[in-house]
Amino acid sequence: MSKQIKIYDFTKPELDYFIINCNFSDEELCYFNLRAQYKSNIQIALEMNISESKVSKLARKVKSKMLRVL
Repeated sequence: MSKQIKIYDFTKPELDYFIINCNFSDEELCYFNLRAQYKSNIQIALEMNISESKVSKLARKVKSKMLRVL
């Protein structure tokens, strides 16, 4: 069973907790912050100038790191 994590549903203090504790890379942090602003993966790909598959890979890494600190 896969947990659905919607980054944009977290409060500001919760988002800050993840930023402090997840040790995100610069790319992962950029993805995390854009996702917290309700941006879709397509919008994130365009904004970060990367492919949608790279965004999907970042999403998996961010989700994994978030689950580890919960």
